[in-house]
Amino acid sequence: MNDRQYDPYAGTDPYAGEYAGEYAADQYQVVGYDEYGRPVYQQVQQPQVPQQSQGYDPYAGTQQGYDVYGGAGTSYDNAAWIPQQQQQQQPVPVPEPEPAPAPPPRREEPAEYKTEQFSFIEEPDEESEDVIDWLKFTESRTERREEAKRRGRSRVVALVVVLALVIAGGVGYLWFAGKLPGQSGDDGGAAAASGPQKRDVIVLHLHNTKGGGTSTALLVNNATTERGATVLLPNTLAVSDDDGTPTTLGKSVDDDGSTGTRDAIDTVLGTQVEGTWRLDTPYLENLVELVGNIDIDTNADVPDPKAKKGEAPLVKKGEQQTLSGKMAVAYATYRASGEQEADQLQRFGAVVQGVLRKLSSDPQAATTTVQSLAQILDPSLEDKDLGAFLAKLADRAKGGDYKTTLLPVGQGGTLTDGAGEAVVKDVLGGAVKSPDKDAAVRVGVRNATGKKGATQDARVSLVNGGYTFIDAGAGSAARPASQVTYADADKKEQATEVAKTLGLPESAVRKGTTAANADVSVELGQDYRTR
Repeated sequence: MNDRQYDPYAGTDPYAGEYAGEYAADQYQVVGYDEYGRPVYQQVQQPQVPQQSQGYDPYAGTQQGYDVYGGAGTSYDNAAWIPQQQQQQQPVPVPEPEPAPAPPPRREEPAEYKTEQFSFIEEPDEESEDVIDWLKFTESRTERREEAKRRGRSRVVALVVVLALVIAGGVGYLWFAGKLPGQSGDDGGAAAASGPQKRDVIVLHLHNTKGGGTSTALLVNNATTERGATVLLPNTLAVSDDDGTPTTLGKSVDDDGSTGTRDAIDTVLGTQVEGTWRLDTPYLENLVELVGNIDIDTNADVPDPKAKKGEAPLVKKGEQQTLSGKMAVAYATYRASGEQEADQLQRFGAVVQGVLRKLSSDPQAATTTVQSLAQILDPSLEDKDLGAFLAKLADRAKGGDYKTTLLPVGQGGTLTDGAGEAVVKDVLGGAVKSPDKDAAVRVGVRNATGKKGATQDARVSLVNGGYTFIDAGAGSAARPASQVTYADADKKEQATEVAKTLGLPESAVRKGTTAANADVSVELGQDYRTR
């Protein structure tokens, strides 16, 4: 017998299973989570405890037996001796894994996880930085929106100010130009005409290649008053040729050409014509076609020269008649039997104004139209200059700041009192324009001697004396004494010299009103002695 005490309860501890279950959790560890969020366990390998020899034990070692509760395969180390009925001791059962926890709670129910359960607890928290960046971005975007709103309000205020200035400036301009409602256009023009004005003038000659003859007009652009005009010049207008010989405008166009006629017009009207535009009737027809026909009021039925008797007229009388190129030429040159030249000139002027209303106001486009005519221009007027000039007149005509005026002339082709001088003064600016310093003094002579030869005698004397002679016609009645008149004080000396040239006493010189186209006016009386 050995000294080992007998233990009747050895190996049959009814609470052995409880101990094993209590410490079962210590034999497993969490190694991860499955796709449903449940923990995955792995059994922890326990180290083997070395056996100590305590003498011979026939049952020493590891015994395996069948455990009706724990199953087969349970190991027993260093088992003590037990009675026969207890030889097959029940092994300690392996505890079943704890049931998997429920899936993670929803976002409204925060999960109660311990930080040591997460393997990435020591990694940098990038989410927190992203949150900070998002907050900064949101704040910056909000600030940008507020700044954009402030800029928008500033732009609105600036726009309102600019519009107010534009409106005020527009009203001021309309007031200055005399275009406001209630303002008289004539009064505005008269007010503007009281001071120096800038006018651009060219002369237009329409040559009728089939019927013969010419029609002349001055095209005027007043840059000061921003108005345009066509001044129709009768062919009977009295002018002088290069050597001072009296002639008419119609003859000057045929005999003296463009340069001589331009100088003659400047002399008699006190203008400064900048160039000549010769427009033959075939070119006028092409011009009307290029602008797309014209619409004008016609004052007569114009028959077709090639039509048979009884056929409808080529141009019908009426308001806003649409004329093609051929119709425009027929109307511009038409003069019925018994009509005055002024009637035909009025039709010519209507066609010119109708063309201007259809011509482009853009200088380049207008120049292209002029170039498309393929006409030969006067050397004094290039196509680009004519195009720019016509574009300005087109703008005036479209805006209603354009008129057509006939220059009235009396018997003998001289300017009539009142109306003729008003056109020269108000439209052409003949009275306002000062002649060049070295230009010859213009002397207008009216014959009131009762002798027809007195005018020619005075012309010879003045031309030989270096003066420019202007025929002012004949007086309605003879007057006993001659009179030499000057309007400006600086012209007194010139008037005195004119009197000496004509053999008149210095007492005949006085200050008064002169003709609009003359620097000094002379009215010859019966005391004038012809040579």
